[in-house]
Amino acid sequence: MNELREIIEIEYEKLDQVIKGLPASEKLPFISELELAGVATYLHNFFNGTENILKRVFKSYKFEIPSGPSWHTDLLNLAVSNRIISNDLKDMLGGYLGFRHFFTHAYAIDLYADKMEKLIDNISETYNQFKNEIDLFTKNKLS
Repeated sequence: MNELREIIEIEYEKLDQVIKGLPASEKLPFISELELAGVATYLHNFFNGTENILKRVFKSYKFEIPSGPSWHTDLLNLAVSNRIISNDLKDMLGGYLGFRHFFTHAYAIDLYADKMEKLIDNISETYNQFKNEIDLFTKNKLS
């Protein structure tokens, strides 16, 4: 399980960099379309990082990783069912999952600052809760 801890820590370091790279939400209306696309990429990266950690936890504890068109949503639901994360955290991550879906299928010209403000405002709280719950789950399983 030390390998899992090392992988999680590497993902945390990357997520820390992503969050540090985000501008304050009040600056969003004043940045260029290209910069806004960069912010959107970072928000997309944030969700991908949390998902990477969940997939590693699933693999380490031999939980089945879902597949199919709704696997991203199913992963969050199964993480709750397996008591890896709370339902509250699932709801918080749901906003980033929704944005991830939009970002994956949209054009950069369809990005709007006001749609990203709430995600940026909530990212630190969401990330801290995610880290706490992942660390609590892995610590309890290692004990």
